[in-house]
Amino acid sequence: MITWQVVADGPLVRVDERVSRALIHPDRFSELLADLGNVQVAVPVLAVFLVHTAWRSRRTGTDHWWLPAAAAAVLMALVPALIVPLKELTDRPGTPAVPPATGYFPSGHTATAAIAYGSVALLLLPWLRSAYARRELLIACAVVNAAVGFGLVRRGYHWPLDVVASWCLCTVLLSLLWLFLSRSSRRTSAGTPSRRTGPS
Repeated sequence: MITWQVVADGPLVRVDERVSRALIHPDRFSELLADLGNVQVAVPVLAVFLVHTAWRSRRTGTDHWWLPAAAAAVLMALVPALIVPLKELTDRPGTPAVPPATGYFPSGHTATAAIAYGSVALLLLPWLRSAYARRELLIACAVVNAAVGFGLVRRGYHWPLDVVASWCLCTVLLSLLWLFLSRSSRRTSAGTPSRRTGPS
């Protein structure tokens, strides 16, 4: 629906522009928040946790220890393949705070942050023992992603709908990753014990 409104220049776009005018206030802080969605920041963070969780899984003798990290890496690689065609389709211009150009919808920075930090959270969840720790991790992930979205809008890099559309897309993608990881975990638990768990 959001994409249709942007392509058709519907009434939701007018609301979006009014909200942007009310929120936009470029400053250093908003730029720092927006930078958390840069590929140069988010992808290395994801890479560190891909290696960390894969190493822990291998060390504990988990069957197919590489699979969760590989799935998250593939999902991250799919982001530009999904976002770039949508940018070309909608051809939306940027806010007055950025140089004249098109291709701002949906927000690539938002999608990069959501998939990178969301994947980190999903990979770490099985390693947390308490419900409190898992809840705090998910809250932290949500706060970071909300901060990125706010920074992008506040700095004027994106319209609010650019950010919201990416959140909607990434919610679907992360839900699919969660389902895949859950099924993979159940199959591993139901399988025979790994040889690596025996006495050495």
